[in-house]
Amino acid sequence: MAHDRITIATAAQLIYEGFLKYNKDFSHLAGRARKRFEQRDWQGHQQDIVRRVELYEKSIRQNAHALEQMIGPDIQRSLWCEIKQYFGERLGNVPDAGFMKTFFNSISRRIFGTVGVDPELAFVSPAPDEGIKSFEALSLKRYPYWQSIERMFNTILTDFAFKVPYHDIDNDCKFIAAEIEHYSQTLLQEGKGFLRFEFIDSLFFQSARAYLVGRIILHNQISPIVIAIENTPDGICVDAVLMTPEQVGMIFSYTRSYYFADPSSVVGAVQFLHSILPHKNIDELYTVMGRLRQGKTERYRLFTNHLNRTEDKFVHAEGDKGLVMIVFTLPSYNLVFKIIRDKFGYPKKIKREDVIEKYKLVSKHDLAGRLIDTQEFRKLEFPLDRFAPELLEELRQDATRSVYIRENKLVIDHVYIERRVRPLNLYIRETTRQEAEQAILDYGQTLKDLAHTNIFPGDLLLKNFGVTRHRRVVFYDYDEVALVTECNFRELPEPPDGEELMNPNTWMYIGEHDIFPEEFIKFMSIDAGLRSLFLEVHGDIVTADYWRNSLAREFLAALY
Repeated sequence: MAHDRITIATAAQLIYEGFLKYNKDFSHLAGRARKRFEQRDWQGHQQDIVRRVELYEKSIRQNAHALEQMIGPDIQRSLWCEIKQYFGERLGNVPDAGFMKTFFNSISRRIFGTVGVDPELAFVSPAPDEGIKSFEALSLKRYPYWQSIERMFNTILTDFAFKVPYHDIDNDCKFIAAEIEHYSQTLLQEGKGFLRFEFIDSLFFQSARAYLVGRIILHNQISPIVIAIENTPDGICVDAVLMTPEQVGMIFSYTRSYYFADPSSVVGAVQFLHSILPHKNIDELYTVMGRLRQGKTERYRLFTNHLNRTEDKFVHAEGDKGLVMIVFTLPSYNLVFKIIRDKFGYPKKIKREDVIEKYKLVSKHDLAGRLIDTQEFRKLEFPLDRFAPELLEELRQDATRSVYIRENKLVIDHVYIERRVRPLNLYIRETTRQEAEQAILDYGQTLKDLAHTNIFPGDLLLKNFGVTRHRRVVFYDYDEVALVTECNFRELPEPPDGEELMNPNTWMYIGEHDIFPEEFIKFMSIDAGLRSLFLEVHGDIVTADYWRNSLAREFLAALY
């Protein structure tokens, strides 16, 4: 049955214009990041993080409502198929068309409640570029090398100047030159065979830093380079020069907050990043660019392609059994899947809704390089025969609010997906003594880094922390996470004479948000040597004074 062409065209145009408005609002927030940085408005920057995370879903909800108002609440499947065809025909060879199709797909899923992927109702394309040479659409600033790195970077820093002046641009250029000279002599294959330096046309803003992202072109080699910039009370200063793939990879990792950047082509910028970080998954690059939905689309696409090429089964993830989540993984792929249990084990007192709110809090917060980015998915489906029997049985028995079986598929209504890391408690048992000592010290630094961004993990058990392939400790269990500013840190009082020390509830009041740092050490479950080392370096963490009066709190006073 053919439908009215005017209705089809009007609906397709409404979706297209809805995407343009979303993209304009997204770019406005990205553009405002420069002003936030120049004014050292870290509170405004945090507020914009929240606004941007919420922007996509808000736009999808508004567009779906507008379509239902125009067509009626019961949009026919046949009509939607014609709208899809009409919409897609007009996006051939259009740069960044993949983003528009992802936007269309999101509206489709909202209207029809699609489970899994329905190719009749949504676009199923290999990647956002769809054959377009989006790299060529990206504006790069190119700087030939004429034997003086200092002079060249004076030009580069001037080209990327701010309204706030540099504190000492000459000293910054000397610092950059010294770092590049050292790196070229020790690590680059070609030494000083520089031809030119190229940088993406947009600065990347994240928290209190701005980054120049580029690459060094040599005769037979391409090497990444990122210049980290900070705005101090004395002016703009270069903070660091990052040139190894490991260094650059870490600032574009799944433990970093999403950047505010407005390059001339998003897909082109992602392709550029992939050219200097070829081992970085493309879905993570979209996500760290702030294109969260495209990142989710790519993550699902890449994973399902892998699933179709392999035969191993989903199994429980290694580590202690979770009281709140059932956590499983596919051994051949570096993701874990976390599904909320119907009932939580003792002593957990939170509710399902509380857990969801905790994960939302983290998704809108500064990850500080210490929190794993977690993506929330709904209405996925996987082949039933790909699940190990013991895992499938637990899901069917203990997660009935999140999963069900339909024919030969396991439908997952709600799941969190994140990168797989090695649980810290397992890592310490199986690694060398030196690496265990480094890990336990980094665990302490993780707590401090999180405190500086107003995050208290809540549950400090080592099983809730993990170690990345770069041996960096991160936190990934968010069901008890809290803002530091909402906690009441107290010293343990002395019990009154005659009272039983082991029953503190009989002689002292403990409020809902009361925290006793002196008890933190109990959660570590490590040997005496590691405990002594931790207390020697991070003993301040187990005092209430640290949390109440440290520089972290002064930072929070300015930020929040």
